[in-house]
Amino acid sequence: MSIDARNHDDAEQMGGGSDGDDDSRSRIGRWAKDWMEHPEKAYAVMGVFMGGVLLTTSLFPLYWLFVVAMAPPGQTNISLIPAEIDLTAFVDIFVQVPFARFMFNSLFYAFSVTAIVLLIGSLAGYAFGRLDFRGKTPLLFSLLVLSFFPPATLFLPLFRAFNQQIPLLGIFTLPAEIYGTPGAVVAPLSAFTMPLAIFILTTFYGQIPDGLEDAARVEGTTRIGALFRVIMPLSAPGIATAGILTFITVYTEFFFSFLMTGDSAAEWAPVVNGVLAFQTQYTTRYDLQAAASLVAIVPVAILVVFAQEKIISGLTQGALKE
Repeated sequence: MSIDARNHDDAEQMGGGSDGDDDSRSRIGRWAKDWMEHPEKAYAVMGVFMGGVLLTTSLFPLYWLFVVAMAPPGQTNISLIPAEIDLTAFVDIFVQVPFARFMFNSLFYAFSVTAIVLLIGSLAGYAFGRLDFRGKTPLLFSLLVLSFFPPATLFLPLFRAFNQQIPLLGIFTLPAEIYGTPGAVVAPLSAFTMPLAIFILTTFYGQIPDGLEDAARVEGTTRIGALFRVIMPLSAPGIATAGILTFITVYTEFFFSFLMTGDSAAEWAPVVNGVLAFQTQYTTRYDLQAAASLVAIVPVAILVVFAQEKIISGLTQGALKE
């Protein structure tokens, strides 16, 4: 073949490659032009992509816990796909340790603290949201400041307070040795979760029209009666949001619920203590820890699934001022 023929063939090949590049560039250009003319399509694609990323990053840890729970005891090389489905670990966690008791303890703490926070937070939210009094703004600001205090800094003072008797007005001594009891857990957690609930309820109670409360008071209802009969029913999304956030915070808390139970850890320890119970000085049952972790999050998962609309509506409505 002559040199001119080879050069001609090479030119044709180069021309074919450039035609392919031109087609890809033109295709990308058409997509870009279409997305610029119809930005909702670009938003939809970006939303699907980000949703897939968030879904993968949030659900993969749960899937990996399930894979670890399916692994045989002592196996360290765990594949991404389990070789077999064996649910024995989910039964052993209730046989080897009183895991049901640990879950009951955390649920007891969560329900107790939520009830206390909603009751006291509703009274405080009504006062801050619907009443005018001197020092209202500084008091709200102090609550905001207290909410940023690390709970660990208050452990030693609370530990000493819960291990001694408190003299009351110099007349008699109040037996307040509550260390190692549920009260040592419920009291500090109620104080730590109270500011957020007060801020949420203050916003919602302040949005209720005064005419509705005035109409209830004309009929002979007191302020407390108007709160429970008129204000709270109309602020159901805010109450649900404050209650759910408090419940989740207390249920997943470990620091105070573990340290404040002391020698009664076997009786009043939280659910996280049940997960750590499968780790000893010489061995660690990762399969049982993974199974216990999955079982422990079931109450929170159920609560979030059934109450997600209340949470979203509560958080969004609380940001709007009617």
